[in-house]
Amino acid sequence: MKFPRGDGPAAAPTAPVGAHGPAPWQRVTVGVPGPEFEARPPGQYDFDFPDTECDGWSTPSLSLRFASVRGAKHRYYRQPRQDAARAAVHESTGSVVFAVADGVSSAANSELGAVEACRASIEMMLHQLSGDQDKLVFPEVARHAAERLRELARWRLNGKEPQPSEVAGLYATTLVAGAVHAHPSGPVAEICRIGDSGAWVLDSPSGRYQPLFGPKTDSEALVVSNEVTPLPHVPDPLEHTSARLDSGQVLLIGTDGFEDPLGDGDGQVGSLFARHLAAPPPALWLAHLLDFSRETFDDDRTLLAVWPHSTAESR
Repeated sequence: MKFPRGDGPAAAPTAPVGAHGPAPWQRVTVGVPGPEFEARPPGQYDFDFPDTECDGWSTPSLSLRFASVRGAKHRYYRQPRQDAARAAVHESTGSVVFAVADGVSSAANSELGAVEACRASIEMMLHQLSGDQDKLVFPEVARHAAERLRELARWRLNGKEPQPSEVAGLYATTLVAGAVHAHPSGPVAEICRIGDSGAWVLDSPSGRYQPLFGPKTDSEALVVSNEVTPLPHVPDPLEHTSARLDSGQVLLIGTDGFEDPLGDGDGQVGSLFARHLAAPPPALWLAHLLDFSRETFDDDRTLLAVWPHSTAESR
């Protein structure tokens, strides 16, 4: 399915300077905006899942930014953000490891499942890169994340050994995990995924998005299904891919809250992000940008981006 492109460019945010300094950022709108309202608080025990989260830093060869924002639907119905992202640098190799997860809405506590799947994946990838094998073994990463969810479920069930369906009913989540490694001919990304979150290489000069995994739905299918098979299920074989990042290219990892409005990247959302991600923005600006308003798109959104430094930029 292709998403509507609209007739004109996306509205750019402005920050006019007044007598008391810069005015607050105005929300970015793309096409017809969604309804505006003050976000409602999530449930009283969801205080560990803030509405918005972001991070950003650089190594000598790579820059990383990520942001995760609560969607309008969850803001209105007092539900927590169910997306999560985590990243770390492996000190001895300079590799950047990352994980992005989208908690399944039908699971009772998928927001916790998403966070813990990311944490467990990062832990295992750092462990693998520090070990004798000096490489990533994605099935082990996925099984470690699934085991973390099982442990959570066992704790939640007061020590009772949970059935897979019980784990899924509490903590089911998608997962995209991987790393970007330095290489003499350019950084190399290797990525695995479980579920339907996405990954792309954005070529900034052309503004084109190259998907690294297949589409969420088969364009030839007569019936479109929204079902995904998330963690704690670990598929065999595990879907994985790799890509080399050339100068001017950006690795993007995103949940379907970003993927759905992006579509094939040729519309207003693709143009907006291609323009603003040509160089690493401040992490807070990425979060502000990701919180764009467009009617019908009200899911949580998470986007993680990695830029390689050119030789002249390396520091």
